[in-house]
Order: sequence, then C-alpha cells, then structure tokens
Amino acid sequence: MPEESAGSSLVRPYAVTGGRVKPRYDLAIEALVSTVPHPPRDTSVLTPEYRAIMDLCRSARSVAEVSALCRLPLGVARVLVADMALEGLLRLHQSRPSGTQPDLRLLERVLSGLRKL
Repeated sequence: MPEESAGSSLVRPYAVTGGRVKPRYDLAIEALVSTVPHPPRDTSVLTPEYRAIMDLCRSARSVAEVSALCRLPLGVARVLVADMALEGLLRLHQSRPSGTQPDLRLLERVLSGLRKL
C-alpha cells in the first residue's frame, strides 16, 4: 500500500465514520470507556481503528484520551466510541447527570495525558 500524503491523514478518519460527524447519542468527552470482558463478536475482523480503540481501552480511558492517543479528531473518536458501545464492544461509564460539572480529578487526568503527547 503506498504511503498516504500528510494531507490525507485528516480526511481518512471521516471516511471511517461513513461521513457522520455526530455520534448516535450524546457522548461527553470526559466519559470513561472500557473494553467489555467478552466481546460479542470476533475482534480479529474489526477495522484497525476499532482494534486500536479496544486495545487502548483495556484500562478505562476518557473519550478525549482515546481521541488524542489514537490521533483521531475528537468528533471522529466520539462517533466510533458511540458505535462500538452500541455494538457491545465497549462499556461507557457516564454517571454524571447532564447540567452538572465534570469531576475535576478526571479533567486533570485528561489534561495531563494530553500534555504528555
């Protein structure tokens, strides 16, 4: 496979989402995500993006961390994570009621992870 040009790396992820820019349901960027212990299907046939997210989420990660560590735009990461949760591949941990402030410790952890990049 020929190397992709630097410009195409920003376009390609949106092709993975089928052009969708909104997740199927509201997904906070600070929501924690983890891989389910027993996925409902064979993970060896998943897309490279799905496999990377599943590997990363063996320990709980925020959606923002998934975006940063997988080098995906945040919108794309939100769509993929929401799709994977609906397919039963990921477990979402969104316990914060809408309209409340996110946990400060979580935000500090996300910020620290982003700074390390």
